[in-house]
Amino acid sequence: MRLPQKKIAGIILAAGSGSRMGKTKQLLPFKGTTLLGQVIQHARASALHEIIIVLGHCADKIKKTLDLSGTTVVINNAFAKGQSTSLIAGLESISPLCDAAMFLLGDQPLVSAAIIDRLIDASNTSDAPIVIPYCNGRRGNPVIIARPLFSRLKALSADTGARQLFDAFKKSILSVSVQDEAILTDVDTLDDYEKLIS
Repeated sequence: MRLPQKKIAGIILAAGSGSRMGKTKQLLPFKGTTLLGQVIQHARASALHEIIIVLGHCADKIKKTLDLSGTTVVINNAFAKGQSTSLIAGLESISPLCDAAMFLLGDQPLVSAAIIDRLIDASNTSDAPIVIPYCNGRRGNPVIIARPLFSRLKALSADTGARQLFDAFKKSILSVSVQDEAILTDVDTLDDYEKLIS
């Protein structure tokens, strides 16, 4: 029996200060836009039902620089307290129509619409509450988490992200093989950025 198509919200986590970078990495030039701009373009080209962008560091500058039309922008003023604050801020803005949230990282510009759609398709053929991509045995991003677990996500604290949930629900996780290191590639340092654009 074919499961009904789920409505999945994309939450782009882009609030961090990029302290290891020393610059506002969301606005570093990349392929005619910026690192974050590329993530937004891929999300727009995918089957995501809606797109929520969580900003914090340099939010005003980012809003003035990038085309954020067609998205919901959320400002997380507590971003310095860790990634969980951005997860929660994004979840608070999800439409009640959405069945799940996909968490995309604002510093993973190589995650294409095709990868996003592959994970959405996997979620549509399973009732697993968590969908995680793997490449060569390594866990990557983005991750999909179903609405029944939102309350657990909102109870997270500090810089834990959703890892605590992965441990608690490890028997219920759908692992999706993605033969593309894009899901493992984020830009934390200037070295990472130089490799990306070289």
